[in-house]
Amino acid sequence: MPRVVPSQVVALIDQIFPWAATQTDDANKRMQLDINSAPALEAVVRLAEQIPPELLPADAALYGQFEASIAAIRTSIGIWMARGGVNPLVSLSGFGYLSPVTLIRRALVEAPDEAPAPATVGLAFIPDKALRSSIALDISAANQDLAQGEWKGATVLAGSAVEALLLWKLQEHEQQNAGTRQEAVTALRNNSILTQNPPANVEDWNLHQLTEVSAQLGVIQQETAIQARQARNFRNLIHPGRATRLGQTCDRGTALAALAAVELVVRDLTP
Repeated sequence: MPRVVPSQVVALIDQIFPWAATQTDDANKRMQLDINSAPALEAVVRLAEQIPPELLPADAALYGQFEASIAAIRTSIGIWMARGGVNPLVSLSGFGYLSPVTLIRRALVEAPDEAPAPATVGLAFIPDKALRSSIALDISAANQDLAQGEWKGATVLAGSAVEALLLWKLQEHEQQNAGTRQEAVTALRNNSILTQNPPANVEDWNLHQLTEVSAQLGVIQQETAIQARQARNFRNLIHPGRATRLGQTCDRGTALAALAAVELVVRDLTP
């Protein structure tokens, strides 16, 4: 089943009930819905009820009007089906003259189409709200892709999240321990774990470099580094040419391995 987001419901309302976008709380602009509108109303409600909880309005008032409007439409449809075209649906008590359809649209029109699922691992240790949200979205999307059998998406997104987490940690570590990152690079070069010096700007490092320096500095455990190395190999499969040369494809195993790397990195970075 496709993932339903608020903008899809708003688009459906605009297609079926175009007046909902401009209706005002005016007695002269009341809209009357009856049994003839039942199929269209049912379509709106069914789609709205498939929106994941994390994408519903966070504002209590908007969420309340959304739920009240859904309930009002459901009740009216039930009455129409049982008793015929009686009791037309005009407005909702407590919300002026606005139609429940308008109220649903208003509740969803500013709602996000992306947000981390409630089960997404916590990233409270990252103080930058925008960065924290971006990484959380990647992790959430990776888990959603896993659930839907989108192995490549889950694998690549999880690898991207590992990369972003390690980059953040190395930048923070250098601020608190200036010079130690270069010491780690030197040690890894001497041990031939790194075959060349990474770019001067850590933001240009690849997952291999981020993983090995993080492990050398002790910011992640060895078992985490092992898992991150697997995520690195799988992340490379985003490049079609490399996947063809290696004869590898993403599957449930690669997705689970990459997501395991995310979990272990988050565990190690959590104070």
